Amino acid sequence: MIGEIVLSLFEYQGLKISWLGHDSFRIKNGKTVIIDPFKIRPIPEKADILLITHEHYDHLSIDDIKKVVNENTTIVTIPAVKKELSSLKVKEVKTVKPGDKLKLGDISIDVMPAYNLNKFREPGKVFHPKEDGKAGYIIGIKGVRVYHAGDTDAIPEMKGIKADVAPRRTEVQTVSNSRSSNSKARIIEEQRRH
Repeated sequence: MIGEIVLSLFEYQGLKISWLGHDSFRIKNGKTVIIDPFKIRPIPEKADILLITHEHYDHLSIDDIKKVVNENTTIVTIPAVKKELSSLKVKEVKTVKPGDKLKLGDISIDVMPAYNLNKFREPGKVFHPKEDGKAGYIIGIKGVRVYHAGDTDAIPEMKGIKADVAPRRTEVQTVSNSRSSNSKARIIEEQRRH
């Protein structure tokens, strides 16, 4: 599979990535990682790890989170989200900030910044300011690095990212073979070549 594809299931080096809707993905290779469930159908398997990028309703949906977690799920999210999750019966909730690195069993998680430079809620006020500490994640599973950018524009920090796959809404971008005009994918691809 080369370039940009639109699929509900994508496989890359044994890693299965499913788009669940909106900005939500399931990543699986032994363990199951789910990111930002929103308006999803119930799914039989639950997340070993649930990643929440930020507190907006279309990324932090308690009704949808309940569909994917159980008492064995670890949730990783930013501090602004933790209180909203307090009623859930999960293994634990870990709070992180951009720059943090975690190891949960054999899965690594690098927390990346996610913010806007050119999308404004009103003149002079971006939707997602950098200082809010919203997150994207690089998930490492069995030698494959998956970058979920979160709700962000193409930002300077993307120049340092090394990832194999970058899922985006209804697309999965293989970084090593990207021919996309999308500036986020271009930044990551250029970094991989150096």
